[in-house]
Amino acid sequence: MTAGPAQNLNYGIIGNCTSAALVNEDCSIDWLCLPFFDSSSVFARILDEQKGGHFKIWAKDILNVEQSYLYHTPIIKTVFTTKDGAFEVRDYMPRFSPHIGQVYCPAEIHRDVHLVRGNPKIIVEFNPRPNYGLSEAKLTPHPEYLKVTSVQGEYNSYYLYTNFNMNDIMQDKEIELKGSAYFLLSYHEKMDPVTPDKILMEYERTKSYWLDWVYRTKVPAKYREMLIRSIITLKLSMFQRTGAVIAAPTTSIPEIIGKERNWDYRYCWVRDASMIIDLYSRIGHARTSLRYINFILNRMLVKDYTILVVYGINGEEKLEERTLEHLSGYGGSRPVRVGNAAYKQKQNDVYGELIETIYTSFVVDFRSDLLLNEETWTVVRSLVKNVEKIWKEPDSGIWERRGPLRHFVHSKLMSWVAMDRAAKIAQFIGKTRYVAGFLKVAEEIKEDILKNGWDDELKSFVMYYGGKELDASNLLMLHYGFLNKDDPRMVSTVLNTHKVLVKDSFVLRYKAPDEFGAPQNAFIVCTFWMINALHLIGHEQQARDMLEKIMSHANRFGLFSEGIETDTGRLTGNFPQGYSHLAFIQTVFVLETQYDWSDASRKRIK
Repeated sequence: MTAGPAQNLNYGIIGNCTSAALVNEDCSIDWLCLPFFDSSSVFARILDEQKGGHFKIWAKDILNVEQSYLYHTPIIKTVFTTKDGAFEVRDYMPRFSPHIGQVYCPAEIHRDVHLVRGNPKIIVEFNPRPNYGLSEAKLTPHPEYLKVTSVQGEYNSYYLYTNFNMNDIMQDKEIELKGSAYFLLSYHEKMDPVTPDKILMEYERTKSYWLDWVYRTKVPAKYREMLIRSIITLKLSMFQRTGAVIAAPTTSIPEIIGKERNWDYRYCWVRDASMIIDLYSRIGHARTSLRYINFILNRMLVKDYTILVVYGINGEEKLEERTLEHLSGYGGSRPVRVGNAAYKQKQNDVYGELIETIYTSFVVDFRSDLLLNEETWTVVRSLVKNVEKIWKEPDSGIWERRGPLRHFVHSKLMSWVAMDRAAKIAQFIGKTRYVAGFLKVAEEIKEDILKNGWDDELKSFVMYYGGKELDASNLLMLHYGFLNKDDPRMVSTVLNTHKVLVKDSFVLRYKAPDEFGAPQNAFIVCTFWMINALHLIGHEQQARDMLEKIMSHANRFGLFSEGIETDTGRLTGNFPQGYSHLAFIQTVFVLETQYDWSDASRKRIK
C-alpha cells in the first residue's frame, strides 16, 4: 500500500457539487476544502505530507485492503481485513433531493465505519490543518461534537460528529470496533441531532440519488463502466449554487514533477466548462446545461459586457494569484499557488466554445421559457459583436501562454465556430435575417486562417501566424467541421502533428520552449484529440491502439489527471481533470457510435 500522497495519483474523488475530497488508497483523506471547492483546505497532505493535514482510518495487523466505488455512485468503500477481523469504511458527501426541485448537498463529508466480522482494532488519525496547513488546529470537545478551530490566518471552524469516544479520537488511541460507527465532518453546526439512523438515511438517499441519475445517462455499451465513472466525475465538478463548472478540484498538482508549472484549477474556465456542458446536453442532462447557461447569463447582464476567460465559482472576476510559501508542494514541486492570473488574459477562443454550447442547448432542449430564450439570444448577439471586433486581434491562446500575444490559429478557428454556430442558432429560432451576416464573417475568418495559418513548407497548420511550431489544438479543426476529413490539408496536418508531437502514443500540446522551458509531459486531452483525428482520416487501428494505451494509464478508479509522463506513465497535473474526462467520453462516442460532434442537430447521443 502506498505510503504517502506523492505517488501516481491513486486517489478516488468523493463530492456532492458543493466541494470535493480526495481519498488515498490507505483510506486517508488528503485533500478537502470547506465549505466550497475554492475555500482554503482543512486537509492538504497531497501538497505537503508533514504540514498539510489528513484524516486517516486504518488498523494494525492489516492482512488485506480492497477499495472501490459503490456501483454507479461516488461513494468509496474501503474494506480492511486484519488478523482480528474485518471492517469497511464508506466515504461520501451527501447529495439527494428531499423535495421535488430541491437538492441537499451540505458542506460536509461522511465516513461510515461498519463491522464486517470479528473484533478489529482501528486507528483514527484526525489531523486537521486549516488554512492550507498554516498551523495545527485547536480541538475543543463539546457534548455533541468536536470543534475544530483555526489558530493562524483567517478564522475557520469545523464540527466533527461521531459516536466514537471523543478522547480516543483526540489521543489517536487504538479502538476496538464492536459495531457500526460514523464520522461526520461539517463546516456548519448541525441543526438536528446526528444519530446512526440519520447517517444511514442520508447514505441510502445519496446512493439512490446517484443510481437514478446514472440511469438517465445515455452511453454506449463498450467501455460503459469507465464512461459512467468519467461522467459522474464531471458531475462532481459542477457547483450547485451557481451552475459554474470547475476545471479540477485541486491546486498546484504539477504538470512536471519538481518544476513550477503549478496552477490552481478550482475555477470556472468558460472554455472547459462550455465543452463539458455541451456534452451534458447531448447525453440527456439538459437541466444541468441550463444551470450553466444561467451562470453565464448572470455574468452578462448588460449588452456591452466582454466575457472573461475564467470566473470564480460564484462569478468572481478577479482571482488574484499568490503563493503559499509554507507548503513544500506535491512531490516537492513549488510554488504552491492559489488564485489564477489567467483571469487577466485575453483568450479569443472562449466565444466559440460558449456559442457552440448554446447552440447545442437550443437544438437538444428548446424550452418554452420565453424569457430565458430571449435572454440567451441577446447574449448570443452580444457575443457575436465581440467576435466581430476581436477576431483579428492577437491573444494568449488556448494554452494560456504568458509570453507575447500572437495570432493563434486555434483562437481564429474558434472565432469561426462562434460565427458559424451563431448563424445556425439564428436559423433554428427563425431569426433568418441574421444568418447571411453571420456567415459572411465566418467565411472571412476561414479565408484568413487558410491564408495565414497554413504553412506550405511544413504542409500543416501551425500554432500561430508566421510561426513554424505545430499545435495539438489544431486537431480540433476536424472536431468542429472546419474542413472536411478528406481535405488533404487536414490529413497532412494530422499526420505531421502525429510525427512531431507524439511520444510513445501520448501527445504533447506543443514542443518548443515557452516561458517556463520546454514541455516534457504529454497532455491527456491532446491524446484523445489525436485519436479522434486519426479515426476520422481513416487510420482506424492506430486510433484504437492509442485509445487502449491511454485508457490503461488511468488510475485504478479509471480517473485521469491533466498530463502524463511519457517515460514512466505517471499521471501529472491537477486531478481529476475535467477536460481529460470530457475528451475520453467524446472519443468513445466518436469511435463507437460514429457520432458527428460538429452536428448538434442529431439531437442527443443515443
